[in-house]
Amino acid sequence: MTDTPAEQRNFGLVGLSKARFAVLITVFLGPALAIYTLFAVYPLIATIAYAMYHVAPDGSSRFAGLDNFRTLLFDDTWSKPFWNAFRNNSWFFLIHMLVQNPIGLLLAALLSQSKLTGRAAYRTLIFMPTMLSVVIIGFIWQLILSPLWGVSKSFLAAIGMQSWFAPWLGLESSALITISLMSVWQFVGIPMILIYTALIAIPEDFIDAARVDGLNARQIFTHIKLPLIAPTIGLVSVLTFVNNFNAFDLIYAVKGAIAGPNFATDIMGTFFYRTFFGHQLQLGDRTMGSAVATMMFLIILAGLMIYLVLIQRRLQRYSY
Repeated sequence: MTDTPAEQRNFGLVGLSKARFAVLITVFLGPALAIYTLFAVYPLIATIAYAMYHVAPDGSSRFAGLDNFRTLLFDDTWSKPFWNAFRNNSWFFLIHMLVQNPIGLLLAALLSQSKLTGRAAYRTLIFMPTMLSVVIIGFIWQLILSPLWGVSKSFLAAIGMQSWFAPWLGLESSALITISLMSVWQFVGIPMILIYTALIAIPEDFIDAARVDGLNARQIFTHIKLPLIAPTIGLVSVLTFVNNFNAFDLIYAVKGAIAGPNFATDIMGTFFYRTFFGHQLQLGDRTMGSAVATMMFLIILAGLMIYLVLIQRRLQRYSY
């Protein structure tokens, strides 16, 4: 039995790859691996290591073990702002999960309908805010919501809802929710595009077979499409978690490092910034800042492990 030309070529490549494998890996993966190690792996390891030191006023440092973490979690001076930032960050994430992702799913479902006229234009318009600078987004929404010159007050008055208006960014009870919704408005296009891509990738044979079995559009989406895009929804959820617990720029652009009013919008990113670099109320502490950054990393790592172990394995059964 003789091999086909394709098989002969494959065998030849396998034979050659053993001699050239190290060279190919070095040429094609070496630069990327070096850059990733230099700018991602090394800073992470250095940050974790630096969190285990104390720096004296004279600039000398000594090994402190886990003292910085005990101080951060249990000392009254540090634990109160840390747990406040963690609680606010959790609410920030939950608002995105409960508002942004369902809206993105609904928009993706609507835009995936072939009968919808102008869906390409709608896709572009909805995704466009994600390409804008966060500083611009924060400035625009501050102008809109301003009690002095914003258009939101006059707009609500024009539709008979003037009593609903309040300085939402200036109230402790509503500032975090308001900024979260601003972020939802900007980034809702990302889950929409990811879920939309998964929806249009579903083979039409599945849909046609469901129609033959007598399922209507709602039943097709619920029983056919939704289970098939479950892995994508899981991916969107974990990306939302990682991005929100790394969030910093929108809060800083709107409320500054203080994250007011009265730290009501303070999240892990702004808490780390104040701790490491300092601000008008305290001096920067590099070792405590590194401890905060390490805690952020551990929180994100724990969330990812929960997703991979408890959720991803169950979602794989819906892959097609």
